[in-house]
Amino acid sequence: MTSQPHADREAVVITGVGAVSPLGSTVADIADALLAGTSGVRAIDPGEFGREAKQFAAPVAEIPVPPAAVCGLESQAFRSLGRLEQMCLSPAAHALADARLPRGEDIRIGLVLGLGAEALKTWELDFLSGGSRVFEPGRDRSLVHRMAERLGLRGPAVTVAAACASSGYALALARTWLDTGWVDACIAGGCDVISPVGIAAFYNLRALSRRSDDPARASRPFDRDRDGFVMGEGGGFFVLERAGAARARGAQPRAELAGIGMSSDAAHMVIPSTDPTHAAAAITRALADAGVAPDEVDYVNAHAAGTPVGDVAEAGAIRMALGAATDGVPVSSTKSMSGHLVSGAAAFEAIACLAALERQAVPPTLNLDGIDPQCPLDHVPHAARARKVRVAASNSFGFGGSNLCLVLRRAA
Repeated sequence: MTSQPHADREAVVITGVGAVSPLGSTVADIADALLAGTSGVRAIDPGEFGREAKQFAAPVAEIPVPPAAVCGLESQAFRSLGRLEQMCLSPAAHALADARLPRGEDIRIGLVLGLGAEALKTWELDFLSGGSRVFEPGRDRSLVHRMAERLGLRGPAVTVAAACASSGYALALARTWLDTGWVDACIAGGCDVISPVGIAAFYNLRALSRRSDDPARASRPFDRDRDGFVMGEGGGFFVLERAGAARARGAQPRAELAGIGMSSDAAHMVIPSTDPTHAAAAITRALADAGVAPDEVDYVNAHAAGTPVGDVAEAGAIRMALGAATDGVPVSSTKSMSGHLVSGAAAFEAIACLAALERQAVPPTLNLDGIDPQCPLDHVPHAARARKVRVAASNSFGFGGSNLCLVLRRAA
């Protein structure tokens, strides 16, 4: 998906970022944790639907209260909101504050929320805490519209769902709105929460790791002993603006959202296609959209969640897309530290790319003790690697074949 050819489109830049994650709630803290190889995975109580006495996951320890000046909520009122609403509102408000973006009747700021199964998660968490919202579905407005109202936004607001690629699709739609002139700026991203039903569902699909020894060693992307992913929660939001408008108001861009590529293989509801063609096409389209050759990519943040089929399929897609340049491009999966943030994964991993661009270093893949020979890439096992990073690509592949690649370029 590209709205205009690269040469004819004004650059879209990131001027604000907000996050909430197992590894921190600022870009600086997340960068520190990723480059130090810190794991956010621990043992949790999987809840009343759990099939095991304990489950490994990467939860968010605390959701920061958003600036009252941005959303008008004091601490007590914010804490009274549901966990999913807190998880989304906090980073969106912090992104807006980080961008120092003015708001008013004449400024059209849009909001795109990447989130799947919103109502089911809201009702489940409410019901388990003693609420009855599931029996009164008509009482709930869409979360994205409540967020837009609290943030005082005057532009369009919409939710997009594309499974594990949802928050990346949100960034793609936001850039399209900017390209077409529908908005002056846009807040885009997504977050997700861990819930008992979510853990049970992924466990029954045999998608989750069943390791029970050491939580920090459970998430093992690309490792020959991987046995599934570890659930995480959180995500992030970004303020996107056209470069000219950002310069005019004196904003300092953190990076350019330079390229977006999408494809769909629809091979199976939950199993990735073993044919790398469609996933590779998303990467190839993102590079073309950014005007970047394969040998100009300095880092790839892989979707790789640690599933036996998915990691092999992605390794094949990366090799197909990058061709002869593959062996010179470092690849890592930060899910080895953060777990899989599901709807929020693409946004969090875009923040990981920002960390690489800002710190000039590539985060590692933890627990990569024995590289699967079916995943022949330039891996970064165990420890970060110093690297000149000007262009970073991030893959997100969702259930049902929703393939996405984002390309971020260092701000000039």
